Amino acid sequence: MDMEESSMKKLRQDSPPATAASLLTDDLILEVLSHLPARSVRRFKCVSTAWRDLIADPAHRKKLPQTLAGFLYNKYKPGGALSGHFASVSGGALPVDPSLHFLQPNKFKYIALEDTCNGLLLCACYNKETPDSDKDEYRHVVCNPATERWIELPPPPQALANRFYSTTRLAFDPAVSSHFHVLQFWQTISGVENCARGVDIFSSQTGAWIHRDSELFDKIKLFRRTRSVFFGGMLHLVGRLNTINVDKESALMVLIQVDMEGKAWKTIHLPIGSSFEAIGLSQGCLYYAGSTTQTHISKKNTVQATKITLWCLENHDSKEWVLKHSASINEPLGIIWVEFRVFAIHPDCNTVFLVPIGGDMLAYDMQHQKFVDILNLDKDNVRVYLPYVPLFSEALADADGQ
Repeated sequence: MDMEESSMKKLRQDSPPATAASLLTDDLILEVLSHLPARSVRRFKCVSTAWRDLIADPAHRKKLPQTLAGFLYNKYKPGGALSGHFASVSGGALPVDPSLHFLQPNKFKYIALEDTCNGLLLCACYNKETPDSDKDEYRHVVCNPATERWIELPPPPQALANRFYSTTRLAFDPAVSSHFHVLQFWQTISGVENCARGVDIFSSQTGAWIHRDSELFDKIKLFRRTRSVFFGGMLHLVGRLNTINVDKESALMVLIQVDMEGKAWKTIHLPIGSSFEAIGLSQGCLYYAGSTTQTHISKKNTVQATKITLWCLENHDSKEWVLKHSASINEPLGIIWVEFRVFAIHPDCNTVFLVPIGGDMLAYDMQHQKFVDILNLDKDNVRVYLPYVPLFSEALADADGQ
């Protein structure tokens, strides 16, 4: 029995729900709710009108867990500049200003979104509106859009002649520490493959970068545009084994784990038989979304059916994935073929978010096999959508911004 069910059962046993709720002080209610998942907090709004108002009060947001508010993304403006946008899950008022106006009055004119993690946002910031990335230097900035506080990171170690930075990711867990890490992976060209050679890691606690060589030297190629997950003190990324000694292409796909000191590098094979779509942390477990496409040819037409599979890594030690749900997308879409990508997995339920080419973002409930929401997207966007869960606590205590 989980905490939510135990709490509700006790209320029913001791006295009628309305009477039991009225005996609890606001501080006690908030203390109990602060230890529950966001989905459970939403359910407790139904206890009474007083509880609903208590949970909805903006003054209590710092204490209560938050859920997915939507997705931050960039859009190209005429001339090549970028603008910030937000696709809301609820369809209501925007929880933050996606333009990040609190950075622009300073020296940053061009802000490219790179990563989000538990309420913090990582950006690459230039002092020109249309920079030449090969010539103009940029700085990494970590900010909290909800509190408008931000930190400008010092430059990472100078890149050597034969290497290039391929992937930069943010690692932060407010339940463990108020400090964050930024991991900047670098690769070199080995034969025909770009192989991960090491990582530069910034710690907000020390304010400095450290360099670590990869224990998977010449064995792994990182995927630049895929999401990462910070879980259990390890950053999880998707990569590809640099080997031809496998029977299936999907057997090359692995989940790479790196600790915050860059000393521990591990791999977990992803489920074989499906193309990679997304990874995410959902309901306290690591999830993987894959897809398969089958072509059916008849005398009248050719039909391509796409199936999404949702897997859960229930035990990190065994490294075994458990299939939770599978669903054919074409039938509920009402079309025989559509090209799409799964970009994210909801942190509180078995819902995935996918974007057809040139279309809006769709939320699909894998458990009940139905589309549950449409998130409107601006055209000409960069097609990188960063999930955003508001963080109202005073993280970034030593921030540059006020």
